[in-house]
Amino acid sequence: MTTTVRPTVLIVGASRGLGHAMAAEFLRHGWNVIGTVRDIQSTTPLHQLAQENPDRVRLETLDVCDDDQLTALDTKLSADRLAMLFVNAGTTNRDPTQTIAEVSTAEFVEVMLTNALAPMRVLERLQHHVTPQGLLGAMSSGQGSLTNNLRGQRELYRGSKAALNMFMRSFAARSASRPLVVMAPGWIRTALGGDDAPLSIEETIPHLVTVLLAKQQRPGLEYLDYQGRTVPW
Repeated sequence: MTTTVRPTVLIVGASRGLGHAMAAEFLRHGWNVIGTVRDIQSTTPLHQLAQENPDRVRLETLDVCDDDQLTALDTKLSADRLAMLFVNAGTTNRDPTQTIAEVSTAEFVEVMLTNALAPMRVLERLQHHVTPQGLLGAMSSGQGSLTNNLRGQRELYRGSKAALNMFMRSFAARSASRPLVVMAPGWIRTALGGDDAPLSIEETIPHLVTVLLAKQQRPGLEYLDYQGRTVPW
């Protein structure tokens, strides 16, 4: 009798929204999931998914901006071998209509730390748990594209995602042999995207996960949307 060895993905920032939907979709593709939440004591949709799939979904605690929690997670993963690590965590400022000159220093630091610096720290710290040809990725945004920024708006958020893209390009220069990706999921109706967004989670996340699965076979860094199209840097 043979035992099926399922690949495992670690999704950082999976409590709800896009991260939770990604976790559910990876399950449908036969993967095991480790998902992080900031507060493991507070019930989230990911908790429910874990209750429904106790042998295939595991919860871990991580606030991506907390170095001590990142160190603790690194230790807890010592027995794990991951096929994919994807950082989904992100935020924006309270008033996205502000110009960059109007943004407070505190909000600038918070958004840049959460969206650009912290994801890279997670990837750098945890990459040794991923197989040598395993995929490392982060959730960027189409608004991080310099080429496509013809209308401005959401200036701090755009800048943080452009910074993430640049940091990933530097990371890729040191890790050219493995698959790397920054994803632009589209404007989706979530707590971050708002009610006016044209796309639903159900329309996008199944395609996005399919793109990630295909990307496993292609070394190097790509900037892709949820349909697998290349986004200009």
